[in-house]
Amino acid sequence: MIKFIDPTPNFIRRVLDGRLITSKAVKQAVVRQQSDLQRKDWRWVWNPELAGKAVKFMEMLPEPKTGKVQPLAPFQKFIIGVLYGWVDKDDKTIRRFTDAFISMARKNGKSLLISGVILYEFLFGKNPANKRQLYTAANDRKQANIVFGMVKDRLQALRRKDAEIKRMTKITRDEIVNLNDGSIIRSFSRDAGLVDGYEPHVAVVDEYANAKTTDMLETLASGQLLLPSYLTFIISTAGFDMNVPMYTQNYPYAKKVLAGEEIADRYFAFIAEMNSIEDVDDERLWIEANPLMDVDILHDQIHDYLAGKLKQARVDGSLNSKLVKNFNIWRQASEDSYLDTETWDNSEVDEKPDIRGTRTWLGIDVGRTSDIFAIDDLHLMEGYFYLDGYGFVASKGGIENKIKTDRLDYLAAEKRGECEITQLESGIIDNDRVYEWLEDFIERNDLDVQGICYDPFQFGPLLTTIEKNHPEWKMIAVRQGTLTLSMPTKQFRDDLIGGKVKHSNNELLRNAAMNAVLMSDNNGVRINKNKYSNKIDMLDAALDAYAIAFTEDTDNYLDDDSVFSDEFGF
Repeated sequence: MIKFIDPTPNFIRRVLDGRLITSKAVKQAVVRQQSDLQRKDWRWVWNPELAGKAVKFMEMLPEPKTGKVQPLAPFQKFIIGVLYGWVDKDDKTIRRFTDAFISMARKNGKSLLISGVILYEFLFGKNPANKRQLYTAANDRKQANIVFGMVKDRLQALRRKDAEIKRMTKITRDEIVNLNDGSIIRSFSRDAGLVDGYEPHVAVVDEYANAKTTDMLETLASGQLLLPSYLTFIISTAGFDMNVPMYTQNYPYAKKVLAGEEIADRYFAFIAEMNSIEDVDDERLWIEANPLMDVDILHDQIHDYLAGKLKQARVDGSLNSKLVKNFNIWRQASEDSYLDTETWDNSEVDEKPDIRGTRTWLGIDVGRTSDIFAIDDLHLMEGYFYLDGYGFVASKGGIENKIKTDRLDYLAAEKRGECEITQLESGIIDNDRVYEWLEDFIERNDLDVQGICYDPFQFGPLLTTIEKNHPEWKMIAVRQGTLTLSMPTKQFRDDLIGGKVKHSNNELLRNAAMNAVLMSDNNGVRINKNKYSNKIDMLDAALDAYAIAFTEDTDNYLDDDSVFSDEFGF
């Protein structure tokens, strides 16, 4: 009887003792595995033979072009070993992990993982024993078919070497069939029609960073309800769009699982990325995002490739692209992007400060009937401005449709206290409710209102209500032209970088900042309001407030306490 050996211990030891450089997230995955091995209080057991069996099979897969077998790299053995080594203590056909999130730079052996998982489950899956459905999935049909073709090529190479596998499998243009048990492999994409009896036992989702909505994963999940050991396997490099589901949902969730901030026993994550953008300058650290460099025979080839691409990118202006593709760093697509993610993340406060009694500028951007009505509050703290915001979300056409259209989860944002969704049956924003919230926010926090800074567009109804009830609030119209906004737009970004502006972890505000794109004319620069439309309302409101606040002499302000103190004299 063949005995399979645990493929994971050597990788684990080298990571933990520091001999192997990895990203912080990969080390956390290793620490998690080591910790799980000590647990006795749950339903899962570690079966090293099953881990070794899966790895052994994948190392038997011929490379389609050469026909030669291709051994797995150490990190690949760890991923496959952990995914297949954990099983139910009472039924080893039930795998622990039902969801896997894998992210790494391109050209790091992704094809071997994709084809290996699909083919292993196709040939040797046990639960269910018959008619397993396996899908090579991607955001569009073309990408899904590329992955399907890759699986087909590997199986063809395997069929040429093994008569039994050739007998038990049938390959057609659109489908691969296991004649022994009726299992099938097909390609799947968001724009493809579903088949009858749709139950994806395994779906390997390739390049999920390109998906603009969650439709694909939701469709896959809808057919997995009654499967005890399904696997949704997301594998992707970072992308250029900071508002896609992978970046706003899957990636942060995976990071929380790895950090122990979320408990998800059936969720596996492995993220090989640069720990910081500064690490790109140190060639010894490129392995953080390129774990295939751990293979001696490939190290120099990958190093020379990356060095050449990086040198070229710094000359021809394509650095953004190389940071994303070759170093797995999320970056904005456009060089005209107003803010980069590092600047925004670095200026976030760890804890929200006490804003009671602060000098405050309120920026208001009135959305259209189907948009967001944004109110941002800018507070002068000791040595910096603190920014937060609140949105009123229209639901005309249904909030679920708006969530899909905007690619923003407003229901989740409402639970976080960042917005509220209109309660009006018409779905339009309730101006009376906006005023009620504004009045309560100012009075509850005893704010020293320096100005309510507003975009005059459609602001008339709220302006009238405020002037009638609170004539003491200073109302300041902020014209939206380049002449007015160019300087504050540039200064706001400079002050974020310099630490003079800090902000909360408000996700709606973050999405607006990541969507903002600059436009320029003879008078300077400003945010392009025609691009991404209602997705930048929260940032527009912030700039309305900052356009006034940044011109104030904040060092020589006298409040009532100062005037009546012993240190003040006439």
